[in-house]
Amino acid sequence: MNMIALNNTTMTQLRPKRSAITGKASRTAKSKTKDKPVEVTLKQNETVGKSTQAKTSTIAKRLVNTKNLSREDWLQFRKQGIGSSDAAAACGIHPYLSMLELWMMKTGRMTSNIDESIEGYSPLYWGNTLEPMVAKYYQEHTGNKVRRVNAILQHPDPDKAFMLANLDYAITGNDEVQILECKTAGEHGVKLWKHGVPLYVICQVQHQLAVTGKQAAHICVLLCGHEAKIYKVERDERLIESIMEHERLFWQYVQTDTPPTPDHSESAAQALKQLYPTPKSSSKVDLRDDDGANKLFEQLLSYRDYMQELEQRHDQVKHQLQTLIADNEVAVFEKGAISWKRSKDSIVLDSKAVIKAHPGLLKQFSKTKQGSRRFVVLND
Repeated sequence: MNMIALNNTTMTQLRPKRSAITGKASRTAKSKTKDKPVEVTLKQNETVGKSTQAKTSTIAKRLVNTKNLSREDWLQFRKQGIGSSDAAAACGIHPYLSMLELWMMKTGRMTSNIDESIEGYSPLYWGNTLEPMVAKYYQEHTGNKVRRVNAILQHPDPDKAFMLANLDYAITGNDEVQILECKTAGEHGVKLWKHGVPLYVICQVQHQLAVTGKQAAHICVLLCGHEAKIYKVERDERLIESIMEHERLFWQYVQTDTPPTPDHSESAAQALKQLYPTPKSSSKVDLRDDDGANKLFEQLLSYRDYMQELEQRHDQVKHQLQTLIADNEVAVFEKGAISWKRSKDSIVLDSKAVIKAHPGLLKQFSKTKQGSRRFVVLND
C-alpha cells in the first residue's frame, strides 16, 4: 500500500497569490462585491486556488441536525464518513494526524487524543471558545453576514456519500463567497501560516466546497490572539477530484478494515503502539520468503548505518567548535550563533541512597509502571 499524498502539480496550484484588491500589505484594504465596496481591516487578504470548471449545482444532504445532538452521537455520525477536518489526514498531508491514526478512529480502535475537557489548555477548547469572536470580527470587517449551520452535511451523490462536512458558518447574501471557516493558531501553529493558508486547511475547505457545491470560502484566522487575517479560497475542480480520489482510497481501508501504510510521524508511532500493544508470548513470524519485508529490513539497516555515520560527523564538528568557543558562553558566526552555557546547579533526590537507608519506603510508596514494546534490531 502506498502513502496517499497530493501530487506536486496540485501543491503548486495552492500557492497563495496576493489579491489585486489588496495591493500592499496594510491594516486597511478595500475589496468590492458585486453590490458595494466592503472595508476589510486586516494585514493581508489573499486568494488561494482558482476555479477550473463551470459552477456546479450540487446541494448537500443534511445527514443529521446537530443543534441538540450529544457529542457522543455526533462522534458516531462522524464515523460514517470523512469529515472536512479529516480530509487532509485521509490524503496523507495533515501535519499532526496520520492516516493510520485517523483509520483507527474511524474503525473505533481509538478516540481523538485531544481532550476538550481540559479547560485552559486544550487547543480544541480554545478554538471552540474563540470561534464566535473570530466570526464577529469577520462580520465587522467585511460587512458579510454569517449564520450557523447546525447539521452534518453529506455529499448528495451516492457514490460520494462518504464525504461529510461540518461548516463553521454559512455566508448569506453574497454571490462571490458562501462559506466561512474560522481558525485560531497559537505560538506553535502560527508557523504553518507564515506563507499563507497551510495546505491541510486548503484541503479541508476544498472538501467543504465539494460537499456543498459552493464556489468559494473565506478563512478568517486569529494568530497568537492578536492578529487576524482573511483569505479567500475559490473552488478548484482539479484539486477536488484529487482529494476525492485519495479519500475514496482511504475509505476503502476503513470499509475493508485494512490499516493503511504508516508514515514517519509521531501520530503513526502512537497509533502503532495502540494497535499492537502486547505481543503474544514467545511468538515469532518468519518473513524470510517475503521479498518486500526483506527489502524493508535491508533499508532499515542501511539507514541505521548512515545515521550513525552522520551522527559521528556531527559530533566531530561539534567538538571542534567547542574547542574554538573555549571558555566563552556564546560564539557568533556569519549565519547564526552558538550558546554553550552552564546550567544552574540543582538539588535532586538520591533515590538509591534513600531506599538503602530506609528499605521499607520502597514497599510503602512503590507503584507499577506499565511496560512498553521495544523495537530492537537483532542482526549479525
